[in-house]
Amino acid sequence: MSTDESSYTGSVAAGGPAAVRPLSTLVIRKASVGPMDNNAYLLTCRVSGAQLLIDAAADPDRLMRLVREGSTESRLDTVVTTHSHHDHIGALGALLRTTGARAAAGADDIAAIEEQVPVDIDTALRNGDVIRVGVHDLEVIGLRGHTPGSVALLFRGGEDGDHLFTGDSLFPGGVGATRGDRERFRQLLDDVEQRIFDRLGDACWVYPGHGDDTTLGAERPHLQEWRERGW
Repeated sequence: MSTDESSYTGSVAAGGPAAVRPLSTLVIRKASVGPMDNNAYLLTCRVSGAQLLIDAAADPDRLMRLVREGSTESRLDTVVTTHSHHDHIGALGALLRTTGARAAAGADDIAAIEEQVPVDIDTALRNGDVIRVGVHDLEVIGLRGHTPGSVALLFRGGEDGDHLFTGDSLFPGGVGATRGDRERFRQLLDDVEQRIFDRLGDACWVYPGHGDDTTLGAERPHLQEWRERGW
């Protein structure tokens, strides 16, 4: 696998090697796991060695290998769950038990997560909060609609650009599913527009919960189209 940032495409296959994107002081690793091809992202601080995993979705053995790719000591400090749907939490209990990492999730999704998995979520995340990985701040962006407590994480990397991890709230081609609920759809699209597109530039890289990556510039021209079609 290449560690040349210019070669990073964000395309991964379930069970296959991770895509690696080294930034100045942070390394992003993306792997696909499980029958629903969930993306899991490992963020490694190049200064401190601290690591944060976004979505312990499935396949704990593969995720532990991902952790070890970033840390020979199998260090994992935090697991952030972007939302409460079952396909994003299948390996959460196993990863927490094996590594001793702390768990964080959107405040309004914690009860649903803990009903499905025998874990205790240590940190309740709300829009505007900050969670750290080593020397780096990640801004929490609440994106209500796909689930009540869905969250995205934003790393503002300066010369390395902006990097946004959106769970199932924003994909290439549209926002996440809201099961035909028009009010939930409007809420999600409003949050995505106001809290993401209105604040961040076109070069912001988007890392979704399934499938390939995108940028805000690629998606911005289609916002009105999404609103008109209703999904």
